[in-house]
Amino acid sequence: MKALVLSGVKEIARRANVSIATVDRVLHNRSGVALKTKELIEAIIKDMDYKPNILAKRLASKRVHRFAVLIPQENAETDYWRALLNGIQSALNELGDFGVEISYYLFNQRDRTHFKELADHVLGRNLDAVIVAPVFVKETKDFVFQCEGKKIRYIFLQNDLPLASPLSYIGPDAFQFGRLAANMCKYLVEPHEPILVLSLRPELEADNLLAEKMKGFEDFLGEQGAAWNIMNLKIDTDMYEVFEAALAQYLENNKTNLIYVLNSQVFWVARFFSEHQIQDIKLIGYDYSSNNIKYLEKGYIDFLICQQPLKLGYRALATLFEHFIAKKGVSRTQYMPIDIVTKENFKLYKH
Repeated sequence: MKALVLSGVKEIARRANVSIATVDRVLHNRSGVALKTKELIEAIIKDMDYKPNILAKRLASKRVHRFAVLIPQENAETDYWRALLNGIQSALNELGDFGVEISYYLFNQRDRTHFKELADHVLGRNLDAVIVAPVFVKETKDFVFQCEGKKIRYIFLQNDLPLASPLSYIGPDAFQFGRLAANMCKYLVEPHEPILVLSLRPELEADNLLAEKMKGFEDFLGEQGAAWNIMNLKIDTDMYEVFEAALAQYLENNKTNLIYVLNSQVFWVARFFSEHQIQDIKLIGYDYSSNNIKYLEKGYIDFLICQQPLKLGYRALATLFEHFIAKKGVSRTQYMPIDIVTKENFKLYKH
């Protein structure tokens, strides 16, 4: 007589000498299983390389998970958010069969009222979760507080707010962003040579994110055992002509060997260099956008510190899939890799 070969949950239960219900509780991360039993079952699952048939379960249950995306809209100056949306769409193309529906709410990055209006729309929907970029910190805190009251889970992108309880934060480690920029400065200028840290149009990025970058920047230079010559300048305008006059006045009265721009608007400084034929000041900034790349290719930007928004968007939806459909645990914090893009390698960089 041939031996009966069992597979799947039944075989796991047989090997562990437990009931199928106990195996099911471990697979779905439910309580009620002794720690030693849970560890035994998990070891058997790993040994068997068992993977539940998630699609079959979804088809049987006919459950549809509804998610929303609340992030800035693409604008004429940056296509970063379009790349992130493409990443979400790429994940959706793979996961659509599992009963996932997404609604998109794209707000004006300079308009708090528009964010609040769209946030109210999201709160009026019957949703399981929302992916949100906390550009407006106070308004986002109010929004996620209401999400918690409605039992809507949420994922933060780009900016992790203290005292909030997201399912996960996915994005950069802003402190390490700043440290990396300072490390590059160490190789580009001597400690006595002036460095200008420029906060350009700070309303486009959350205050706490800029502060963390600056903290990391100062932390690294403070470890180098030298008195670095750091100057700070904030230019808060959405008009290039006003910015141009402010930077021209500063450079007329202050020697500068390197400019470090705290956000993605570095191409404004590069444009200024191009128009004023400045070639002796090093320039570092953030993000792989078409405007930044144009001046990187021409040599006016020396380094761009980047992450891959396509992967970030994909990771966000994949995290919701893992939590809601695969019933797996997800990490509270998922830092994205930090990349350095130059004139020599930007064509090879897939963002």
